[in-house]
Amino acid sequence: MPKRHLNGLLIVATLLISTAPLYAQPQQQNVAKLKADARNLVGIIGSDKIKTRNYCEILDLTAQLGREKDSKKAKALSQKIDQLQKQLGPEFLAVSSGLQHLDLNSPDGREIILIIGSLNQSCPE
Repeated sequence: MPKRHLNGLLIVATLLISTAPLYAQPQQQNVAKLKADARNLVGIIGSDKIKTRNYCEILDLTAQLGREKDSKKAKALSQKIDQLQKQLGPEFLAVSSGLQHLDLNSPDGREIILIIGSLNQSCPE
């Protein structure tokens, strides 16, 4: 796989894991439903130019955040990411919450990350 694609998948995984605790639900989602929700999320974001642009911007900002040394700049980036995540809709938050209860190194976890990572193809290089 190209390095950008792997970086994109890592960013997606980090992004989803980092937001999951904020929106955690006490109940466990079953994996089949989570996969279906992830596919639905990809369809929703992929079919909306604004949401696709916001998703791509989140990837870029998350990469910047990982390199940022200045805490004030990092906080500003984090706040911008949070705003954009909210604009992706409740489906994004639901999938994020479901991923909190799933081992992302498991076959199911990797499959869901790949499903969501397919959105990276919509982002400019």
